[in-house]
Amino acid sequence: MSKATLDGKPITLEDACREAARILGDATFPVVAGLGADAAGARSAILLAEQLRGAYDHLASKEILADLDVLRSFSMFTTTPNEARVRADALLFVGPGLSQLWPAMLERLAPGQPPRHGAQAGQQRRIFWIGPEANEAANIPATIIPAARDELPEMLAMLRARVGGRPVAGDAARQPAIDELAGVLKNAHFGVVVWSASSGIDPLAIEMLQAMVADLNVTTRCTGVPIGARSGAAGVTQTSGWMTGFPPRTGFGRGYPEHDPWRFEAKRLVDSGEADAALWISAYSGEAPPWSKGDVPLITLAPAGKEPGRGLYIEVGQPGVTHDCVEFAQEIGSFALRKATTPSSAPSVAQIIDAIATKLQGEVSC
Repeated sequence: MSKATLDGKPITLEDACREAARILGDATFPVVAGLGADAAGARSAILLAEQLRGAYDHLASKEILADLDVLRSFSMFTTTPNEARVRADALLFVGPGLSQLWPAMLERLAPGQPPRHGAQAGQQRRIFWIGPEANEAANIPATIIPAARDELPEMLAMLRARVGGRPVAGDAARQPAIDELAGVLKNAHFGVVVWSASSGIDPLAIEMLQAMVADLNVTTRCTGVPIGARSGAAGVTQTSGWMTGFPPRTGFGRGYPEHDPWRFEAKRLVDSGEADAALWISAYSGEAPPWSKGDVPLITLAPAGKEPGRGLYIEVGQPGVTHDCVEFAQEIGSFALRKATTPSSAPSVAQIIDAIATKLQGEVSC
C-alpha cells in the first residue's frame, strides 16, 4: 500500500489524490516538473499538464537540450551501442562519470574484444579517454588524457585541430597524447566517440566534437554514441516528442503545445512566481526540486524514504525495480520492457497521476 503524507502527517491515498487534484485544479499555471518516470509515467504527466494548461519540464533538461541544440542546428553522426560493439576499432570516451550514467557501458561496448567487422582480422581496439574520473578507466587498456571538466572544450578543440592537420598552442604535456589520438582516429576503419552532456560539456563543445566526427567522415568512418542523462531522460524526451512534437520545457498555456527552453524551465517558473503549484516527479532516485522558493504548493511523487519535509507526498514505485516498465534502454538505443527486480505493491507514477486526473474530472474513486 502506498504511503501518503500532508506536511508530514499520514493521510489516505484517496485523500491524497483528492488534495492533489484540488491544489492543481485551483492553480492558474501549474508546472509538472522532475518527470523522472518511465514511458507510461511520462505520458500520463504530459497529458495532465495539457489538461491543466500548465507546463512540464524534466530535471535533466539542461543536459537533454545540450544534445538537442546541436542536433537541431548542426546535425549529428550517431549509432547504436551494438554497432559500436561489433565494428569499432577505435573508441574515444569523453568526460567523467560516463560509467555512472551507464553502469554497463564498458561491458556492453566490450573494449577488450576485437571488433568483428570493419577492421583487419585480429586487430585490437584502441581506446582513449579524455578526462575520466579517478580510477574510472582503471580496468580497461585505455590511454588516459587527464582533463578537468572545464578543460574538456580546450582538449576537444586541440583534438579537432590536430585531426585537421592544424597546429595548436595548447598544453605541451598533453599534446603528444592528443596527436596520437588524432592519428588513431584518422586511420581507424570505424571510430566511435562516446560522450554525455552530463559530463559537463556544453552545446558548443558537443558541436565541436560532432564537427570533428564530420571531418573524419570525409576520409574514413566515425560516429558517436551519446549517453543520455539521469532519471529516464532519453525515454521522457522521446515520449514528449511523439506526443507534442517537442522535448520537455513545453507549455500548454494557450491551449496547444509551445516549446521554449527559457519560458518553461521549472525552476525559473517557480522562483519567479509564474507557476503557482508544482507536481514534482522523481521515481528513480527521489531527487529533490532545484528551486529555492519554498512556499509554492508542492506535490511530490517519489520512492519510499524520499519523503520531503513539506507539502503533499505520495509514495510511488521505482520503474524496473518495484514494477515492470517500458523505458529507453541505453544498451540497445531503443525502448525495452524492464521486468521488476523487487516487485511490490507500490503504485507507479502513471497510476497515481491517472487517479489525480480522474479526480480533476470529477470522478469519485481513486
